[in-house]
Amino acid sequence: MFKTFSWGHGVVVALGSFIAFILFMIFIFPNGQKNSELVSDNYYEDELVYQEVIDAKNNAELLPEKPTYQKEPAGIKIIFPLADVPENRKVNFELFRTDDANLDVKKELQLDAANSMTIPKQVIAQGSYTLKLKWVQNKKPYQIDYDVLWN
Repeated sequence: MFKTFSWGHGVVVALGSFIAFILFMIFIFPNGQKNSELVSDNYYEDELVYQEVIDAKNNAELLPEKPTYQKEPAGIKIIFPLADVPENRKVNFELFRTDDANLDVKKELQLDAANSMTIPKQVIAQGSYTLKLKWVQNKKPYQIDYDVLWN
């Protein structure tokens, strides 16, 4: 077989392989990249104030008791310790979805009498989220992030 294989055949095989590789890179490879989105539309502006986020997370780490969350049939219930009550009982939350920015949920909710709040299941699509809780207490910002898998 190799006695009839000349350098011309080698050139044709090399060009055919190169063309197949280029077509793979054009048509097949980009399909795996479709579900990645930017973390933020205002990336540079957010980066300039990121020190505030770091300070808020450090403040939250020093808390003796941290807020917790529970998955319930009605949605995601967030429970704050009775000793730590945010100012005006208001908490900002963000459900951040890395693969689809259209499924992000941002809102400010009021804590009820039991120091808890519920994110209704109607606004949560099935998938993986980062739950970011942000609040102010004694004029200090706090932030805690949780990874949540909603089924």
